[in-house]
Amino acid sequence: MEGQTVLLAALMAGIVATTVTVLIEKYGGVVGGILGTIPTTIIPASIGMASEGGDDALIISLAIVPSGMLINAIFLSVWALLPEKLPKTWSQRNSLFFTSIISLIVWAGVGLFSIKMIDKAMNNNYSPKEISIFGLLLVATLGIVMCWNLKPAPKGSNSVSKKILAARGFVASIAIGVAVLISSLGMPLLAGLASVFPAIFLTSMIALWLAQGPSVPLGAAGPMMIGGASVAMYSIIAMWSLIEYGLFVGSIIAWIGSIVLWSIPSFAFVNWRAKVTMSNENY
Repeated sequence: MEGQTVLLAALMAGIVATTVTVLIEKYGGVVGGILGTIPTTIIPASIGMASEGGDDALIISLAIVPSGMLINAIFLSVWALLPEKLPKTWSQRNSLFFTSIISLIVWAGVGLFSIKMIDKAMNNNYSPKEISIFGLLLVATLGIVMCWNLKPAPKGSNSVSKKILAARGFVASIAIGVAVLISSLGMPLLAGLASVFPAIFLTSMIALWLAQGPSVPLGAAGPMMIGGASVAMYSIIAMWSLIEYGLFVGSIIAWIGSIVLWSIPSFAFVNWRAKVTMSNENY
């Protein structure tokens, strides 16, 4: 049963992940950045972790998800800020490779630090809910700051190759499968962090950079940050809904709630800032 849960969660995550690049490519970085970050892979991950780890482990795993999305926002900040600082003599591929490596190193370092801090907070009697709400507030603040002056985020003119789409689906599958497996081994904090490994963000940035050049993925970074906080909102709702209403109905409640309470307002905010930024540039 354990192996089946891991494989099912991984398969669902892979299928979902392959659609995000297409959304950003089709609708541009602003709209696609929000649409592509509604809660998706966290759904099979949370169901798998609940099935394998139990209710107590699920709550602990979900508590780190908002902090994990903050780490992902920092990860995306590297993509938004670093490329402009690199030597102009570097080729786009060299810049892409360097940015990818640095962003992953930053993610891993901040992630391990966050696990230690959250573990310490729990030992000091902070509840999982308090920790998750604090993480949501932090990632929301960073997302608002990064979206206040949006970079241009045009629609793509070239198609992302099927090989790259397949690769990103595979990476997402591995990440979620590992998260569920770790949860079954009794390491809920590490499982929660693994469940928000930036597989979608990383593969989106790389795939779009290779197909469109840096303007589309860099323009999508800010909207993906604030849109990705919907996953944090999902985790907060899921702490209650999955236990109260079961895995299926509870997942639906958390998904709809996160979209209504976060994704739709985020879209309105990002769309407003995009119009304001464009208006200011025209003067």
